[in-house]
Amino acid sequence: MNQVLNKREDIEDKFKWDMTDVYKDEDLWEQDRVKAYENIGEIEKYSKNLCDSKEIFKSGMDIIYSTQLMVERVYFYANQKYHENLGNSKYQKMSNQTDELITAFGLATSFVVPAILACSQEKIAGYLVDNELVQYKMYLNDVFRQKKHILSEAEEAIVAKTNKFSQGASNIFSVFNNVDIDFPEINDGNGNMVKLTHGNYNTFLTSKNREVRKDAFMAMYHTFAKYKNTLSMVYQTSLNKDSFYADVRKYDSSREMFLDDSNIDGSVYDNLIKTVNENLPIMHKYLEIRKKALNLDELHMYDIYVPIVDVDNKEIDYDKAKEMVLDGLKVMGTEYTDLLKEGFNNRWIDVYENEGKRSGAYSWSVYDTHPYVLLNYQPQLNSVFTIAHEMGHALHSYYSNKNNSYINSEYKIFVAEVASTCNESLLINHLINKSEDDREKAYLINYFLEQFRTTLFRQTMFAEFENIVHKMSDEGEPLNAEIMCDIYYELNKKYYGENMCIDKEIEMEWARIPHFYTAFYVYQYATGFSAAVALSKKILEEGESAVNDYKKFLKSGCSDYPIELLKIAGVDMSSKEPVEMAMKMFENLVNQFEKLINK
Repeated sequence: MNQVLNKREDIEDKFKWDMTDVYKDEDLWEQDRVKAYENIGEIEKYSKNLCDSKEIFKSGMDIIYSTQLMVERVYFYANQKYHENLGNSKYQKMSNQTDELITAFGLATSFVVPAILACSQEKIAGYLVDNELVQYKMYLNDVFRQKKHILSEAEEAIVAKTNKFSQGASNIFSVFNNVDIDFPEINDGNGNMVKLTHGNYNTFLTSKNREVRKDAFMAMYHTFAKYKNTLSMVYQTSLNKDSFYADVRKYDSSREMFLDDSNIDGSVYDNLIKTVNENLPIMHKYLEIRKKALNLDELHMYDIYVPIVDVDNKEIDYDKAKEMVLDGLKVMGTEYTDLLKEGFNNRWIDVYENEGKRSGAYSWSVYDTHPYVLLNYQPQLNSVFTIAHEMGHALHSYYSNKNNSYINSEYKIFVAEVASTCNESLLINHLINKSEDDREKAYLINYFLEQFRTTLFRQTMFAEFENIVHKMSDEGEPLNAEIMCDIYYELNKKYYGENMCIDKEIEMEWARIPHFYTAFYVYQYATGFSAAVALSKKILEEGESAVNDYKKFLKSGCSDYPIELLKIAGVDMSSKEPVEMAMKMFENLVNQFEKLINK
């Protein structure tokens, strides 16, 4: 029996996001797209006199940012609709049109930063005494901070023209990974032949039937291996693009360029990798416990996702999942849970997988509309936590948008994973603490340990891989599929330990990680996880006062640099302490888990 994905039109509306909250109809979308181009013409008139007076500066900055918001809204709508079905040519065309609009806007505004830098910082500071201009203070401070990396007006215009093709590698990979790649059918363990998809892969990996796990694992990576040379070239193109921009902007490395956007020192990245590497023996101990508990002679890569503890693992329907999330997050107070309910009940969320839908899950928002969440919900515990995670993002955006001007509303990527992972940490702690059954408690602790393994350890391994291949690209060293596979395989051996059987097929995993096309993003899952563990511990121990401090952080947008904003909530990520604290919690959970399963 083949598993056939639903067509989008066959899914009930209540399980689909309502994009009419962005545009009531698509004529309005087209009107905004045309208006944005008209505004671009007006913006270009400021290229010679932007900083001549406070009045001109204000009118220029105001039209630039009002147009940016319009462009963002047009882009947001087109891409959300495109993600509903990547095979839909209408929305593919609309998405391409917005890419062209973004390029035009980037070109038209390429004069802004050079014009500001050509003016004295003292003169600009004088403009900021006007209350209506003070919203631009953080942006302008950042411009002058990064002065040495800003090019001339003519050079910035040339760089802006590259936007049209700079995302080419990412777009190619996205279409390949979501539309073109064709996985085989596998036996689901009940005699049914089921087509492997991105959506059901994790379900198969958690199957108690080892052959099902192995077949899914092999089918996934053998399929990717067929295209390893093509995928290697696509990823190399992305790496070369990053190296090019870093070189042009006079950064010492592409890593320095990406970290500088949030004013993050490279020591934060290096401390993460160093601290995690120092604690790998604890990870190896956990894997040994897993091997023994599963009664296996060899622990393979396809054995590391299946729950170690058997419980009555009934399917969790979507309504039940929402109840679990609300119950687990009630420590955040009624204001927070009421916002969760608003999102659940008013179609912020696109719930189920359908034919052609973008894989994975994410939250995305545009400033003057509520956030949206894309899911591909499966009736299992992992998907419950995905809801908590993505709604953490959503409410972070909600609070940030409501409490800041547009220019200060978009929080930096470095803090993006904190709110989402804090929700997960609160939820798992709630479920563990309310459990009165040792086996259920062991099952839940195992789940939490897996969050540590997959988020703190695995994402740090990803970060180490990125660090290596970007450095090689920056220095002009040769890269190909074989070299990347060798690097990735050796990292797996280090992180998972010599006592584990590291299947050769895992060397292809780098080729299926979409986040690698957003360079130096994944390390922030690990730093965010560490910060979230510290914050959730603080919330659970201190209650309302800690919740209030945490909400101040959620409301802060990008009004300061990320390291400083996290200090508002009580976490200092410039030190090793949060990562070390997370590692200590991991070790305690491993020891607690070992005692429970050996009772």
